[in-house]
Amino acid sequence: MEIILSQLITPSKLFQRLMICAACLVSVSQVHAQDSRVAIFDSQRVIRESAPAKAAEVKIEQEFSKRSKDLQDMANKFRILAEKFDKDAPVLGESDRIKRQRELTDLDQDIKRKQRVFSEDLNQRKNEEIAALLERASKIVKQIAEAEKYDLVLQDAVYHNPRIDITDKVLKALTK
Repeated sequence: MEIILSQLITPSKLFQRLMICAACLVSVSQVHAQDSRVAIFDSQRVIRESAPAKAAEVKIEQEFSKRSKDLQDMANKFRILAEKFDKDAPVLGESDRIKRQRELTDLDQDIKRKQRVFSEDLNQRKNEEIAALLERASKIVKQIAEAEKYDLVLQDAVYHNPRIDITDKVLKALTK
């Protein structure tokens, strides 16, 4: 029993031992970190600046231009009918005024519904193109990392030294 009690560690001694272990771990990790190669890849820059991203943007605009024009035409029609209603309202009978108000309300709801569907479809197409682009870019990042023997490639860092940025290499490879 005396042996066990004499081997008890006080909290201050435990803290000292933990600090020594932590210092050892930090020094070992620094030795390993000096041998490691790290790179940064800016995916947002690829989405903004790459040739495939710009081509996808043009393609999507062409896909959705007819629907966009149709929505603009409907909005113009609504505006014209609303102006005509405002001008004619004082001389319209009660039933005609209510009928035209309903028509305007129905047209407005139809336009809003179509705009919402249009926006959802457009966002879905954009997201599909971005996902395909980023998938392709990720494959290129992996190829660069393997070829140049990087141990770690981080994506979208808050801050990084420009010398470890491989985004230009990825942009160049995407244009091929």
